[in-house]
Amino acid sequence: MRTSALVARTATELGSAAEARTLVAHALGTDPTGLLLAPDPTPTQADAVAALVARRRAGEPVQHLTGEAWFRTVRVEVGPGVFVPRPETEVMTGWALERLAEFAAAGRTARVVELCAGSGAISLALHAEAGPLDAHAVEISDEAVAYLRRNLARTGVQVVHADMADALGELDGTVDLVIANPPYVPLAHWADVPADVRDHDPLVALVSGEDGLDALRVVARVAARLLRPGGFVCAEHAEVQVASAPAVFVAHGSYARVSDHLDLTGRPRFVTAVRAGRMAP
Repeated sequence: MRTSALVARTATELGSAAEARTLVAHALGTDPTGLLLAPDPTPTQADAVAALVARRRAGEPVQHLTGEAWFRTVRVEVGPGVFVPRPETEVMTGWALERLAEFAAAGRTARVVELCAGSGAISLALHAEAGPLDAHAVEISDEAVAYLRRNLARTGVQVVHADMADALGELDGTVDLVIANPPYVPLAHWADVPADVRDHDPLVALVSGEDGLDALRVVARVAARLLRPGGFVCAEHAEVQVASAPAVFVAHGSYARVSDHLDLTGRPRFVTAVRAGRMAP
């Protein structure tokens, strides 16, 4: 069977040409852009594709099948025990990169902290696209931090295995940017989460209390102590939290210029704020 025919058959079985190209490329040891020049698959490779299709049809995420996920310009290792980064988060990361470009233009090396870092996709993208940074990535999960360490190896980003609530006290009042994609699914909306996410992403990375804002409240408190006056914070939230997520930062009392922003699909997705001049209580 020719490679093109295998891709077409796989696309029909999965109902997705993109997933078909990804899985066939993985089985053939190439990437989707290399499929046009790839040799025709061996019987063993065709069997491997069939096995991947069966697992995907059973609900296993494509990223778990390949062991990797792409995020902006970077690739991260993922699998059971760590949240798979989503394209929606790329817009927030782009906003952060714009702020970091302002520091670079002023000749400053920005100090950055990622909270709820998971796989480290955000920190890796910032490292790849922003140039030199004094960067730190905080993650509490034993399973996720193993991926975090592998993905950020040789980047110079400091990995901190700790509860964000009391992490990095030595940096209080000195950080330029805090960024986070915390768990934010409200318990009432758990049934709305796609099955492949519910069944394979870690629960601790998804759900955060009745209203989904428990972790975000911690992010607001931690960012208030970490940030210097004039420093920035950005944090992802659910579409239904378009009003309640910004309200968390307003209610804290340590922030100015609290704003909400849309993701790639035009849905409310992340809140930003600036640390006001006075210190948090």
